[in-house]
Amino acid sequence: MIRVYNTLSKSKEEFKTVKPNEVGIYLCGPTVYKPSHIGHMAGPIIFDTIKRYLSYNGYQVKLVINITDVDDKLIAEANSRKIPMATVAEEMTADYMRNLDAMNVKNSVNHFPKVSEHIGNIIKFTQDLINKGVAYESDGDVYFNVGKFSDYGKLSHRSLEQMTGEGGTTVDRKQTPFDFALWKSAKPDEPSWDSPWGKGRPGWHIECSVMSRELLGETFDIHGGGLDLVFPHHENEIAQSEARHSKPMCRYWMHNGLMQASGETSKVGGRKTRTAEEGNIESQEINKISKSKGANAFCDMLKQFEPETIRFFLLSSHYRRPIDFSVERIEEVAKGLETFYRFTKRFEKVTGRNFYHLAAAVNRTEGNQTIDAVTSSIPELAGYRAKFLESMDDDFNTGGAIGVLFELLRVLNKYIDDHKLETETENISLRTPLIHGATVLRELGLTLGLFHKPPKEKTNAGSNELVNKLMGLLLELRAAARKNKDFATADKIRKNLAEFGITLEDHPEGTEWNI
Repeated sequence: MIRVYNTLSKSKEEFKTVKPNEVGIYLCGPTVYKPSHIGHMAGPIIFDTIKRYLSYNGYQVKLVINITDVDDKLIAEANSRKIPMATVAEEMTADYMRNLDAMNVKNSVNHFPKVSEHIGNIIKFTQDLINKGVAYESDGDVYFNVGKFSDYGKLSHRSLEQMTGEGGTTVDRKQTPFDFALWKSAKPDEPSWDSPWGKGRPGWHIECSVMSRELLGETFDIHGGGLDLVFPHHENEIAQSEARHSKPMCRYWMHNGLMQASGETSKVGGRKTRTAEEGNIESQEINKISKSKGANAFCDMLKQFEPETIRFFLLSSHYRRPIDFSVERIEEVAKGLETFYRFTKRFEKVTGRNFYHLAAAVNRTEGNQTIDAVTSSIPELAGYRAKFLESMDDDFNTGGAIGVLFELLRVLNKYIDDHKLETETENISLRTPLIHGATVLRELGLTLGLFHKPPKEKTNAGSNELVNKLMGLLLELRAAARKNKDFATADKIRKNLAEFGITLEDHPEGTEWNI
């Protein structure tokens, strides 16, 4: 049974869909006025993984990520660059899509609706709210009357007394300070569209209410986003949608922790004054990585790290926890990922099979059949697979699941060692359980979007002839030292190479080195 933490109830609930075996997920996407940074990848990777796991469990899943291409920030950026707003949006959307593609997410998303494509639907939705008496026009603007929606505050668990209004230059046009804009009248020379209230453009919150309804229906299953969107954005979405449809907007509100600058706060403009806490919006906002704080473009990060390394990093903790970001942290995670890559090479040497060509189960039922074939030879595998699934069933705990993958890896390496599979060539039957076990490892990895293709070979590890010759000489010297029981010299060579980022692996047939 899958259980999901619902921000609305502040508790874990049994996952039950609106329609049998179907899941609709709406994730708030970016405002495309600047290049994407790593914070923009967290949500898509997390909810892509959620989609993969739900699909693995037999659900038909539709994932929607919106593109906000009409906004004050876009207008300001367009004015500063003296180009049309649509040009800025087009450039930055292309950047976002390239990054999602690199992270193996783009093809998982069913729809990328744009605000500019739904202006007519937004106008009609807004008029419907006016007709219902929960919205009003004022000097060309249209506002939602918060006092007409009795459940306002139920998502953020705040009362009106605990809130502050949006303020700004339009406060005099509102009936109460808490009312928020559905439609904004156009200023001179701003992009605008015709409406019953004059030329203008949509407010921020109405956009997601409209696009989610158009693509997923009046009530859908999961609405996702960063913790910083709980209030006011998602609170206002609920007010609009439920006032319009008289039914719940969605069943589960899921919010991922924010990307926190750690150890490098000065580089992104943050200042660490208190520890970020799970579920605490205020503490996570302090060090949140954002465009406004000068976060580095994600395309630059991809020059430094492989996409799978970044994905592994983002999934290494529970999605609701704040993500502690630093280059050092990613490098640390990369070392852990490297142990899996070393196993795939070892596996190929032992079995002659390519790990990435193993026909892994694509759903839970098939996986149950696969595990039955190997438990008699490697009994621990069944328990670890069950533990992995328990972690994912428990609110998609990817951090716990990845911990289980390491345990599974240890068991498989131990099986190779115990049966001397790198040196024994006669008993081929002993390799069959290893193949089944590696297939289970790949099956579980794929549910997280990992191990779908081999990593790129490090060009500096094998293409430089001089480096190869020097390493060969060092390994010969180390082997001679070990043979002469001069372990101090052998250890010094290993230790100094490790300081240069070079690791050594000793095997019966020789020593391998990797950068």
